[in-house]
Amino acid sequence: MERTAINPTAWGLGFSMNQGEVVEGATRTLRCSGQVALEEDPAAPLGVSVVAAGDMRAQIASALASIDALLAGAGMQRSHVVFLHFYTTDVDAFLEHYDVYAEWIGAAGVRPPQTLLGVARLALPELLVEIEATAAA
Repeated sequence: MERTAINPTAWGLGFSMNQGEVVEGATRTLRCSGQVALEEDPAAPLGVSVVAAGDMRAQIASALASIDALLAGAGMQRSHVVFLHFYTTDVDAFLEHYDVYAEWIGAAGVRPPQTLLGVARLALPELLVEIEATAAA
């Protein structure tokens, strides 16, 4: 797979992202549903409980760990991520802890395009961030 960065301006590089990428030669695509900070909890009404309620940093790390597990399950790695959507109930707090993501993706040596959206609420009120990823190999 070959990736060609498209950056009409350089501002996105400071956010560990290209504004666009041309991806060629990929034969497999993984579309991940939104990953959030949840863990199995048989005692909870929905069978899951929120990890680190109120802790944006820990919830970003938890969602990224879930993406790592999905990538591994598909025989892929972080360097295969070609796009991300970030949804958060607090954009300022998310940006304050953006280094968690920057370190995670920086280790892969890629800068996938991304979108950050502020939302009123996620599936459970204690959730602060949800991350969707697309990977190709």
